[in-house]
Amino acid sequence: MRASLLRAAVAAIAASALTILVVSLTRITYGPTVLTLCLLMLLGGALRFRVLPNHPAVLDSIALVAVFVIAGPWYAVAVSVFGYLPQLRQPSPMVKRIFNPSYRVLAAAGGGLAYTAVGAPVGTEILDQVPLTFAAALAATAGHQLANALLVSLILWIEGQVRVVDFLRSVIAPTFLPMLGYSALGVLLAVMWIGGLGIVACLLVLVPLLVVRWALSQYQAERAAQAATMRAFIQVIETKDLYTRGHSERVSIGVGMLGKHLQLSEDRQNALEHAGLLHDVGKVGVPTSIIRKPGKLDDSEMDAIRLHPARGVELIGNIPFLEEVKSAVLHHHEKYDGSGYPAGLSGTNIPYFARIIGIVDAFDCLTSTRSYRPARSVEETLAILIQDRRTHFDPELVDAFVDVIETSGWTAAADQPAPDDKIQVSIDHDDLSLGTGGGASGSAAGPA
Repeated sequence: MRASLLRAAVAAIAASALTILVVSLTRITYGPTVLTLCLLMLLGGALRFRVLPNHPAVLDSIALVAVFVIAGPWYAVAVSVFGYLPQLRQPSPMVKRIFNPSYRVLAAAGGGLAYTAVGAPVGTEILDQVPLTFAAALAATAGHQLANALLVSLILWIEGQVRVVDFLRSVIAPTFLPMLGYSALGVLLAVMWIGGLGIVACLLVLVPLLVVRWALSQYQAERAAQAATMRAFIQVIETKDLYTRGHSERVSIGVGMLGKHLQLSEDRQNALEHAGLLHDVGKVGVPTSIIRKPGKLDDSEMDAIRLHPARGVELIGNIPFLEEVKSAVLHHHEKYDGSGYPAGLSGTNIPYFARIIGIVDAFDCLTSTRSYRPARSVEETLAILIQDRRTHFDPELVDAFVDVIETSGWTAAADQPAPDDKIQVSIDHDDLSLGTGGGASGSAAGPA
């Protein structure tokens, strides 16, 4: 049913686009200008940049604004499909190959309607009405983005694979304002073009943008390399104890799930996931014998354990992460009632990320096997978190995390060694925050 409805919707979109395209082709004058504008759109479609770290875009959106200003909406509609041609090299289903150029034509038409509604000038007239031209370019970009969002949302709604509201919140909302800003580059390109530079204007506008794009890609590559290095480092640390292998990755995934539920901004979401991955990096300095010890820790062993957050901050101190990551690593063993370490912070004085990581850290510990006990079930662990809210954990964040796990589920640690039946311990000293007696207090501690 969905497949048939999808084909029908794409067919209707394609028919509408073809009609508008044919009409536009009858409204333009053919010559060197049209050929040059086609080349401009082709060049824009071949070059990608990033509006935000995880939101790539192509330069044809900037080129399209320039075409609105240089030649008018009909020309923009007529040449809009050339921005899609570079993507034909990528294999994709036929339905997608039909939809993508079609929605581009309709989105260009939406931008053209907005440009015309403002009553903006075209061609050499813009030199006397630059402020109005900028306003019209903003309107055209908004109309283009709105038409784009509506058409893509329609297809997503029919497919039912991604919620439309999630698409609008995660893709359209964060890119809308940046794309409005980029429309100014389109006007700048058009002014230089009309001023006599022609297609040379593309070099003056697009080359600096490409340099910025290259610099950002280098920065992102460096961040990716840092993250890969840290993951490898974490894996080395976790080989000290087969029971904790994969713990940091799971915590990173868990805090990421909670962060999305809390609708954190993209930068903070990335920082939170990094903090989750790195929260136990300081354990590299803790002797393996202490990490593996199933029984009660003595005072010197407790001191060694309690140093691992500070050592973690020392290790990542020279990496350009946000300060929020470092504070989360340092304070993820604080307790909501103030009985944690290293600073004895309580309530909302505990950094926000540290409160989040403390919950997910405890949750993964409890749902993982230890040498002295089997893994607890997800249901039992959630009950423990709820019981220990306000003592160990921020109650509002516990409620949010419970909602996330009950809605999305959880993939617990797999392929762990079985517990050692010869070891009988009533205290889980590596579950939750360590108490003054060398083990967890609260529900996780088990029977006294």
